[in-house]
Amino acid sequence: MKSDLPALMEERNYDALLVFGDALHNPAMVYFTGVVHVMNGLLALRRGGEPLLFCHAMEREEAAATGLAARNITEYNYPAILKDCGGDHTLAEARLHQRMLTDAGITSGRVVVYGLRDAGANFGLLSALNELMPGIEFVGEVKDSMLHEARATKDPQEVERLRAILKQTSEVVGQTADFLSRQKAKDGVLVDADGQPVTVGVVKSKINLWLAERGLDNPHGTIFAPGAEGAVPHNTGRADSLLRLGEPIVFDIFPVEAGGGFWADFTRTWCLGHASEGAQALYDDVRYAYETIIGELQPDTPCAGYQMRVCEIFKERGHPTVAENPATTEGYVHSLAHGLGLDIHERPTFGRDSTGKDILRRGAVVTIEPGLYYPDRGLGMRIEDAVYIRPDGKSEVLAPYPLDLVIPLK
Repeated sequence: MKSDLPALMEERNYDALLVFGDALHNPAMVYFTGVVHVMNGLLALRRGGEPLLFCHAMEREEAAATGLAARNITEYNYPAILKDCGGDHTLAEARLHQRMLTDAGITSGRVVVYGLRDAGANFGLLSALNELMPGIEFVGEVKDSMLHEARATKDPQEVERLRAILKQTSEVVGQTADFLSRQKAKDGVLVDADGQPVTVGVVKSKINLWLAERGLDNPHGTIFAPGAEGAVPHNTGRADSLLRLGEPIVFDIFPVEAGGGFWADFTRTWCLGHASEGAQALYDDVRYAYETIIGELQPDTPCAGYQMRVCEIFKERGHPTVAENPATTEGYVHSLAHGLGLDIHERPTFGRDSTGKDILRRGAVVTIEPGLYYPDRGLGMRIEDAVYIRPDGKSEVLAPYPLDLVIPLK
């Protein structure tokens, strides 16, 4: 949580942090500002202090909506700085930021840098800025990000935003199920009232419409993958693929709040009309693993242990797993879970990259998503829900939705 930042900064010996870029689709900035229309801003935070947001005058009302202290970049008179620098934009940007950092009280120490901005532009800026402010050591993080560690637990307001987007997402899932159930079958293929095939592309266009009606963005699209396509976990499904009765469809949907806030992540696997004996047996194993893990979640326990546990469950039921063969493409081939928040994949981590810091803490929101995949048999099965580890230690599925495999045709 944000309240953990002073301790985390002290632990890592950071004197300040900077976040560059927009407050749209920029998780590090949105963490402090929320989703507002601030473009190319800078947020500065000294350890133990309060964030200071630098933005342009045209965005002052948007900046005010963040509740943060704000400074107007326009007042620094960049055209005059550029003239003094002989038209050298890199040097001018560095001098502008030198003045901004000085006003924020950041003139020395270890300063960690976050945000989304052109890599070349930021490299040039920070290199030039380091020459002007040699007392500052700029620090970048590759894997073990302090902000990701803070964001591994959510405060009550963040949980409610996650609950809201997950509920909206489950409503779209319900609309999708209803749409499919109202179609007809012809020669084992789903068709509409005019006898035309209902393809994956048709279904995805409906999903995009229903998400847009709720004000949700869908930047990565949707996985709606029938048959053998669903047997490869991240195959999104070809637009021209037909939907055949009895054939599993992996439906993984992950929209985000408009402007790039909190993400949903939700999966169901469906068979239209009926399920084959093999599909039902595979689904039963996935559902058993899902319900077992949900029932065994305990706060303050290592996340890696749950990955080992689901591998044990699937192995006992005769399936290959990544525990025996990390490169397997059959059976259980991925990680059980991941954190969910301002990034679709956040800390804590459950799979092979999990470390001792990946603990299932109270306040965490994680997905639970066991799955089984057999490409040669045209079978893929996955169930996924977002689970909140409440302050009392109990687990709560934030957007409950039926786990039925079969969608009957009306």
